[in-house]
Amino acid sequence: MSFVRFAQTDIVNDTAKITTSTWTNNTNALTSAHHTSSTQATFGSPTSSGAHFIDVYNADATVSTSEVQYSVAYGHLNGSGSLNFTNAVGSYGKSPSRNIYSQYRQLVFGTETSNFNFTDHTPDDIYVININRSRYKHNLKPGSLNLVIGTAGATRLHLTDDSVTSTGSSTITNAGRQFNIVSGSNGVRQGTSNVYVTNSGSYGFFYPDSGFIVLNADALDASAATKGTNLGTITTSNNDSQNHRKFLDKINDGASFIVDSEEKVSSTYYFARARNFEFNYTTNPSFVDNNGNVLINSMIDNPTSYITTVGMYNDNGDLLAVAKLSQPITKDFTKEALIRVKLDY
Repeated sequence: MSFVRFAQTDIVNDTAKITTSTWTNNTNALTSAHHTSSTQATFGSPTSSGAHFIDVYNADATVSTSEVQYSVAYGHLNGSGSLNFTNAVGSYGKSPSRNIYSQYRQLVFGTETSNFNFTDHTPDDIYVININRSRYKHNLKPGSLNLVIGTAGATRLHLTDDSVTSTGSSTITNAGRQFNIVSGSNGVRQGTSNVYVTNSGSYGFFYPDSGFIVLNADALDASAATKGTNLGTITTSNNDSQNHRKFLDKINDGASFIVDSEEKVSSTYYFARARNFEFNYTTNPSFVDNNGNVLINSMIDNPTSYITTVGMYNDNGDLLAVAKLSQPITKDFTKEALIRVKLDY
């Protein structure tokens, strides 16, 4: 068997970004009613999963082929807007909304002493959209977010991240890159001032590397005149306000949620070269006798072989990879072959 070592110039590394839709069946936009499960989205008990978040499916949740696309949640710094876990002294404010707020500031800041600040405005509460981890590859693609919230008319918001805007903001956090959520489309801010809601700060933040969106509750609660959605968040303490359900209703009213998945695929190309004087003789032992004499006369003066496989070995002679050709390549002293082998990982 003949071995030829690859030269450094025979090996090329490359990385490509592959973009697909995040949603099931490569659906570009979630436009129809966003389905929920009556067994998961139960309310009235502070210990139920529905009190913390609502899973959203691409189809009726009772259908076996339906899949969770994303979840929505409501968080409050002091635990308002949801029921306390117990009503004992010392446990007031310990509720699902407080858990949600604490969870996401821990993810973003790595501490529970920092609060979300949206363009110099620090609200007590937030809304969260968390894309199901199975729906995307390495990360969500910046610039692909297009989310419509609210009913048709002046209260409808078209939101995107500002990653494409030349003055866009990219901040590195514990959850990866952070971009502002602004009014616009395809990562481009519409105008110059609508990153803000009057007296309520910006709309929120997009974390493409961790797959979630944090939205400013005060901005969504603002009136249409100040570029809000009149969401109507209820912040009464120890109250089953179901704010995240109302937020999901606004997403349903908008009937358009687009965000793409991005995957980095690293490839190594190996250029296997068979020069005119190489690989012309077969290694099949039936072509020679016990003394090494060629048994087929035509192979003496005009040897011909057929390349069907490229084997890749390490320095110890261990076979590491095999590349099969779609059809054999004829090889003799008058021909040379260049075979490109691609390894993805």
